[in-house]
Amino acid sequence: MTIKELQQAVLKLAEEKGFGTTPEMVNVGEKIALIHTELSEAFEAYRKQHMDGKDGFREELADVLIRTIHLAGIFEIDLEQEIAEKMERNQGRTWDWDRLKETRIG
Repeated sequence: MTIKELQQAVLKLAEEKGFGTTPEMVNVGEKIALIHTELSEAFEAYRKQHMDGKDGFREELADVLIRTIHLAGIFEIDLEQEIAEKMERNQGRTWDWDRLKETRIG
């Protein structure tokens, strides 16, 4: 399944469940907060080494992507294109790892 096909499936499910499929039907701040919540749940599952099954790390990461794909679909964002373009930009980037290590907390 491509990302575009997945996006169509996520939007279809969102419509069936009443989660909204247009910008006018959703609260974007709430959707972003829910994505953040899923990331936090993934982190907690990982900390507890709960990797599989309901509320496990893998499932929570899937929830992050589903919610992200849903939000992108609401705004008709072509995630395949955006990801490809971002990967291309990252190819040309460099990171100063020594400086980054100095600025990390803890």
